[in-house]
Amino acid sequence: MRQKAGSVEEHLIAANSQHRYEVQASELPLSCPMPGMYLWNSHPKVFLPIEETGEAKCPYCGAEYFIKSTDT
Repeated sequence: MRQKAGSVEEHLIAANSQHRYEVQASELPLSCPMPGMYLWNSHPKVFLPIEETGEAKCPYCGAEYFIKSTDT
């Protein structure tokens, strides 16, 4: 039986469970909640402008996002 996206059996990130998320440049454009998060207990999807400063804060849940540095 094929699992549905967002089902309890699927291992997804709990939406709004953290206050700070590290994202890769490959994950842009950035939205909150991000793909791969449970959506049943979350707010409406909003796109966040992170490209210019490397940081963004969600106006709904206050989660902070930053782009992972590639200097390591």
